[in-house]
Amino acid sequence: MSDVRERRLGELVVKIDRHLCVGFGDCIDLAPEAFELDDEGIAVVREETSAPSAGRLLEACRACPVDALAVFDRHGTQLAP
Repeated sequence: MSDVRERRLGELVVKIDRHLCVGFGDCIDLAPEAFELDDEGIAVVREETSAPSAGRLLEACRACPVDALAVFDRHGTQLAP
């Protein structure tokens, strides 16, 4: 069973698979304006966020060691990981 949360940031869509995320925080280190850990220690997109540049967002999502984060463009093409 999957628990994937989806959020649009600018022109990109970020999906976080809550079952895969183990809370390493690499995404937060690279884009703290976009990500934080929730009460369960799982990465989420911040409620109040200024979308980082597409490059920073892609870098932050690619840094996830368990590929819990994915980024898609407005056409649904996966850009990361």
